[in-house]
Amino acid sequence: MARKIEPDCRQCRREGRKLFLKGERCTSKKCAMERRPVIPGQHGASRKRVTEYGTQLREKQKVKRMYGILESQFRKYYEDAVKSKKVTGEEMLSLIERRLDNVVYRMGIGESRAAARQIVNHGHITVNGKRVDIASYRVSVGDEIAVKDNKQELEMFKSLKGTHTTMPKWVEFNSDTLKGKIVANPTREDIDSDIKEQLIVELYSR
Repeated sequence: MARKIEPDCRQCRREGRKLFLKGERCTSKKCAMERRPVIPGQHGASRKRVTEYGTQLREKQKVKRMYGILESQFRKYYEDAVKSKKVTGEEMLSLIERRLDNVVYRMGIGESRAAARQIVNHGHITVNGKRVDIASYRVSVGDEIAVKDNKQELEMFKSLKGTHTTMPKWVEFNSDTLKGKIVANPTREDIDSDIKEQLIVELYSR
């Protein structure tokens, strides 16, 4: 099974921006982008010339790393977006946002997408009352997401009770019951405005 082995902080430095892959560390002074905001490698600081293709590729890599997905998965989201007949770039991002691991992250159950993915993979999350341990599971409007009843006493979940997390308007989450709901599909306004999805569409359309 394919998996990412490159250090998280190195990925942020390669993309030249914080991808928030390590939760609270990314907002502290320990963040690699605060201490050494240059491309990794011996000649990282001197790399300047970037072609049009290079710009498109870097945008795709940035989004892949941000959401923690592999090339084959990313390509599938693009192909599904093309088939939908909607605005390709926006639909592609909407489909990615609807991954279960991302939803768990958006609800504040995991401090990072990587942490949320681990929570899902370990079988701590239910969708409409049924355990789902597939991080890429695609949620739909009306789906109810919750921490399993017999897992709510774990320290990582007990600490969530009574807290308030800022989240996009397309999801709801009750920190007292550790249950949430998908109230709408994510729109472009709900997704990181720094992403230039048209560059990714142009790359795949070559």
